Amino acid sequence: MIGEIIAIGDELTSGRIVNTTSVLAARELFLLGHTLRAMHTIGDDAKLIGATLTAAIARCDFVLVTGGLGATTDDLTNEAVIAALGLNGTVHPGVRASIESRLAKGERIAASLSKLARLPAGAEVLDPECRMAGYLLRHQDKPIWFLPGVPPQMEILLRDKVLPALQAMDAGRTVPVSRRVYRTCGLYEIEINRRLQPLEQEDLAIGYYPVGSEVHVSLTGRQLAGGTDDPRFQAADAFIRQSLGDHLYGVDEDSLAVAVGRLLLERGLMLGTAESCTGGLIAATLTETPGSSRWFKGGVVAYANEVKEHLLGVDPKLLTRFGAVSGETARAMAEGARRHLGCDIAVAATGIAGPDGGSPDKPVGTVHLGLAIGDTVTDRLCRLTGSRRHIQEKTAQTAIDMVRRALLAR
Repeated sequence: MIGEIIAIGDELTSGRIVNTTSVLAARELFLLGHTLRAMHTIGDDAKLIGATLTAAIARCDFVLVTGGLGATTDDLTNEAVIAALGLNGTVHPGVRASIESRLAKGERIAASLSKLARLPAGAEVLDPECRMAGYLLRHQDKPIWFLPGVPPQMEILLRDKVLPALQAMDAGRTVPVSRRVYRTCGLYEIEINRRLQPLEQEDLAIGYYPVGSEVHVSLTGRQLAGGTDDPRFQAADAFIRQSLGDHLYGVDEDSLAVAVGRLLLERGLMLGTAESCTGGLIAATLTETPGSSRWFKGGVVAYANEVKEHLLGVDPKLLTRFGAVSGETARAMAEGARRHLGCDIAVAATGIAGPDGGSPDKPVGTVHLGLAIGDTVTDRLCRLTGSRRHIQEKTAQTAIDMVRRALLAR
């Protein structure tokens, strides 16, 4: 099905808050085979909300709207929808009862709170207990979902209500859209494109999406009656896997950390980290994965040289001779982490994330990674670009991928 997303809020258009809700919804819809014609981010302007919504309804099979459903004066979505679609406003009894249940005995509903219960006529509230704003409205036989702009609330309603309903509506589609996303690390987009170009044909579409230090590749088949089991899709899948080799670490929702955790579990090994320039980002990325305690031992953030010396056992003479940002220090950090944390494998990162601190010999973006596996200790030099945060994120991903490739080689 073809849809559009409309995100509403001055906090989004001013840049004060990043529009993560649209990104989340777009990713989930993409993986389910739906196509987004457009994603809009607009301010709290009733006329603009109405105009954007009516135009989207005319073009699409469904519309997803987020934001503007709260109780403050700048929350204008409901009023804008009522005016733009020529509907009556009505007090929803369930929402009103939910508000009243939270008030102290004898307390009356304030005008700002009563606003929450005034919805367009025909609105179907998504949360039966009315804990979160959100409703479905059908207009011109098309579903329009209105979700809160608060990311955690929006995500719950999206996954529990919107996506299942869309899939049920889409179940009767004659020719299904078959889609798989391949996640890679270590290859440039142009090289991946060169390797996969033979697959670009009429009934198969290949998409390339750089994501930090990774590139994600989508394979979409729109005329395959057998879906992902169709021989043509299966042949393309095999070609992609063979062409990408060890650069392919997972598909669909897999993360690099998940891939590393799976390999560590299979081999019965524990991982540790030692970090300087990333400030704990490698450990944080790894422990986002549920169950990571089964394969992640712990980490040390050794920013200052004295911490590298005291907690990791790095020789101060080595630091004096080669400097904190060096392959020698990275190796010593990794070996120290492996020994002091009592783990089988340790990865270390030391570098210059910027924006200052660089030199002609070691410019901003110079990063050294160290890896200790048993008695084998190696290092790798990376030359990274971007903002401080980008360099830190690329360093973390590259370090985790370094662990993955070492595990594959064992």
